[in-house]
Amino acid sequence: MSRIGKLPIDVPTGVTITVDSDVITVKGPKGELTVPHLSDVTVTLEGTQAIVARKDDERIAKAQHGLQRALLNNAVDGVVKEFEKKLEVNGVGFRVNGGGQAIDMQLGFSHPVKYEAPAGVTLAVEKMTITVSGIDKQQVGQVAAEIRALKKPEPYKGKGIKYTDEVVLRKAGKAGK
Repeated sequence: MSRIGKLPIDVPTGVTITVDSDVITVKGPKGELTVPHLSDVTVTLEGTQAIVARKDDERIAKAQHGLQRALLNNAVDGVVKEFEKKLEVNGVGFRVNGGGQAIDMQLGFSHPVKYEAPAGVTLAVEKMTITVSGIDKQQVGQVAAEIRALKKPEPYKGKGIKYTDEVVLRKAGKAGK
């Protein structure tokens, strides 16, 4: 039995889950998300809980059991409270401006770098910290990874864009004579 898959999902008040044959729709106060309904699992609603069960003990069904529960739980969490990731920009001469759907950055290149966020994701800038937030956990993580990839932190001076909880291992550099 999947350790994650067997846990019931608590559905808070104000959230409705609609189960169809190919898609599961989750509506809440923050918005609406759809999750694909995997073929080898069933989702049933019992009171204020959603329960994910697999149809048989085949290998693919075991794999889909935990995945379906995790995707559905993330959708329920997202429509209740938004997910967010924070990024720090470190470096002499590096600047970040903007917010909302687009940010402008000076990252040590010969040109300014613009980043447009997709619909459903908002960007907030406070000093040298970028906050990426939205209701879709996968999309928030993807946008944060794309912004970080513009200038990854380097190991000698630590310049670049990193997650706030990320630890950049520093190297010693050249040894003098």
